[in-house]
Amino acid sequence: MNPNYSLVADRAGHRCEYCRAPELVFNFRFEVEHIIPLSRNGLDAESNLALACRCCNLHKGNRIGAIDPESGIEVRLFNPRQDRWDEHLHVDGESAAIIGLTPIGRVTVICLEMNSPAQLTARTIWIRLSLFP
Repeated sequence: MNPNYSLVADRAGHRCEYCRAPELVFNFRFEVEHIIPLSRNGLDAESNLALACRCCNLHKGNRIGAIDPESGIEVRLFNPRQDRWDEHLHVDGESAAIIGLTPIGRVTVICLEMNSPAQLTARTIWIRLSLFP
């Protein structure tokens, strides 16, 4: 386990800092990930660490940005240390889909595949159980 897990998990409220999945419904701890990957010259510092569910972490990989489908401009992914979630992302209460409100939000939703069928099914259940957001 990452030695920074307790600090990062407590700071994140034991939720994925990207999709807001609640850690308590999983049978394993979420991952401490580098917002800017070490392979992209990111630092191994608290300011570059986020709590991520396995799904978001796997899809993010070493990405730091992508092309926004609406503007056609390359933008960075959501950064939990710099950005406010509700300024960039929103959950539709009926569909349980996470909607990108900004270019940063849109590319993050796409890159992390936040609205895959499995994610939508899980999120719908979490909403019904009052575990999300």
